[in-house]
Amino acid sequence: MDRRKLRSGTVVLGGMGVLAATLTACGSEPDERCVDRVTQEILPSYECDDDGHGTYYYGGSTHNNRVSGGSFDKSAVDRGGFGSSSSSGG
Repeated sequence: MDRRKLRSGTVVLGGMGVLAATLTACGSEPDERCVDRVTQEILPSYECDDDGHGTYYYGGSTHNNRVSGGSFDKSAVDRGGFGSSSSSGG
């Protein structure tokens, strides 16, 4: 009887861990960088304020101070989760 009870407790605890990981992954946001829309060069974040000439770029990766593989449209970017990967270099 104790053995059966232990198994069901393990299943419940394991299921709760998966649920917590899923909720965390779904709530994550893509990387956000301020960039020049024409040159794709990374700018200081204040350049994306109302007076600056930068635009937010979401996701993707960086190389030589430029972005690629993401989007200027936040909703078009994969937010991660199970089976996804993201990388950034610089």
